[in-house]
Amino acid sequence: MEERKMKFGIRPLARQLLIAGAFAVAAFGMPMTATAAEKEDPHADLMAEESYPTAAQCGACHTQVYREWASSNHAYASISPMFHKFEQKINDLSSGTIRGFCVRCHQQIGTQLNERRDLPLWERNQISREGISCVTCHRVREEFGKVNGERRVTPGRVFTPVSGAGDGEKLKEIIENRGEYRVSVSEEERGAQIHTGVYKFPQISKSEFCVSCHQVAVNPGIKLEVVWEQYRNSPAAANGVTCQDCHMGKVPGRADGYTTGPVAIVNGEEIDPDRKHSNHAFYGPGYPIAHPGIFPHNPDAAEIPIEDWLEFDYRSKWGSEEFEEKVENGEIDEDSLPAAWSDSVDREEAWEIIQENIGLLEEKRDLRRQVMENGSRLDGPFFASAPKQGSSLSFDIKLTNTDDGHNLPSGSLGAQPEIWLNVAVVSPSGKTVWESGYVDANGDMADIHSLEVAAGNIEYDDQLFNLQTKFLFTNVKGTEREWYLPINIDIDQLPFIRPANVPTTILNHAPFIRMEGRSIPPLGFRNASYTVPADAMTEKGTYQMAVRLRSRAEPIYFMRFVEATPEMEEAMNSWMLDFHSYTVEFEVN
Repeated sequence: MEERKMKFGIRPLARQLLIAGAFAVAAFGMPMTATAAEKEDPHADLMAEESYPTAAQCGACHTQVYREWASSNHAYASISPMFHKFEQKINDLSSGTIRGFCVRCHQQIGTQLNERRDLPLWERNQISREGISCVTCHRVREEFGKVNGERRVTPGRVFTPVSGAGDGEKLKEIIENRGEYRVSVSEEERGAQIHTGVYKFPQISKSEFCVSCHQVAVNPGIKLEVVWEQYRNSPAAANGVTCQDCHMGKVPGRADGYTTGPVAIVNGEEIDPDRKHSNHAFYGPGYPIAHPGIFPHNPDAAEIPIEDWLEFDYRSKWGSEEFEEKVENGEIDEDSLPAAWSDSVDREEAWEIIQENIGLLEEKRDLRRQVMENGSRLDGPFFASAPKQGSSLSFDIKLTNTDDGHNLPSGSLGAQPEIWLNVAVVSPSGKTVWESGYVDANGDMADIHSLEVAAGNIEYDDQLFNLQTKFLFTNVKGTEREWYLPINIDIDQLPFIRPANVPTTILNHAPFIRMEGRSIPPLGFRNASYTVPADAMTEKGTYQMAVRLRSRAEPIYFMRFVEATPEMEEAMNSWMLDFHSYTVEFEVN
């Protein structure tokens, strides 16, 4: 096996992250980009490597933080195929006038490196593919307090000091004894290259630090990201609870303190193991739909070109024992596989990486569930009157936002995210006699956007309880309708994003566009009122009512609007989350 090891030089992630010295730097510093000849700037890779160390380099010492970050939404910001589809569509529809607006947050280092906004991932620098990487937060010196991605990341080599909540006293000790720790602070020294200082940056522990990318408005006056606006008027803000307390603390979505852990592992030794640990998983409701060979970030996976990963059919379990046995038995023709995956050893190595990354994704799924359940509560049903055979049944389900920091849901508004109630009534004979919140064959709710409803294949759900915020557009004749994006496609023959000619302060919303918010404010609640028709309540006996909240990042109809692939749709639906699920029984006399 050692002789076959290997085309890609694969090692287990945990082991690779613990390797110290120059070898670790070499392993993590490999550029993940196209060749220089394929780039517009032949020096782009070198400039990126010299100016902005990658998270993989930082992971050589900051093992735990790297592992948490690697599957986080911050790490996913640049890789997300849905982001790229959305960003390209809104640029197309607005005649290109959005330009680099979106990538300023999603690929901030790439933006500072002057990468074209429409470059594919495999032509970008590794640091750009890392999205919100280590230096994106820990190389900021100014307390900007601005929105729309207005923040500057200080360039500098790996030796350049970084910001932190502390004063870096432990780092000074390591540098003074760098021979013992086998680290270096210059090119002339041997050992793992490390930053030479930590400057205390108080804002990094405050909610204001998050403003830059979590309060976003586009030119017509529509706010696409409103978390900061909601937070600053919340009970949490009034009580001094920060974004970090809930999203980087001990319990996902709750300000229940922090765990402890080493700030770094240097030459196998834990540094300051009892230090407060801020979890860099950045708990939240988001999730990835990218190929698991590309995300989570994995130094082993990075040695395989992205184009090759996109050809690797992990759903068919290439490289697994089951698959390879079929190849050996002639049940699968190896010659039919892509050239990059024609060798069984390569497939087996890739399958191991896939399994490791899927394990990280399952951990992320669990954290997502905790965030959603810790921030909400369902109660009910509350019947208006005693259930009777042959009579309609009216009841309420109460949904409470137990989060004191922002609305439910929060984050990006408009087409996403979706949180809705699914309630079903089952008769004593086991038949579902009534349901609301059901989905069509594509996975969409049965509302006015459902393609199945439009085709007449399923009934419109007239009792749907959906917290999804909607854009409302003024049509040519003055009426309004829901739409996916804040672009004035109904008014102008040549749509483009531009400042409104009438101040939004006068109209209280942008001309021709407004938003209908349906989210629940912090510690607020809303009742979902339902009526089961009399012709569904024909039996006497014990009925069951099944209740659950459902969550998904994007509607499938919107994915098709931005020309997402069927693979992306499948992945989006596979991540649909059911939470607060329960069943109650009630008697009908």
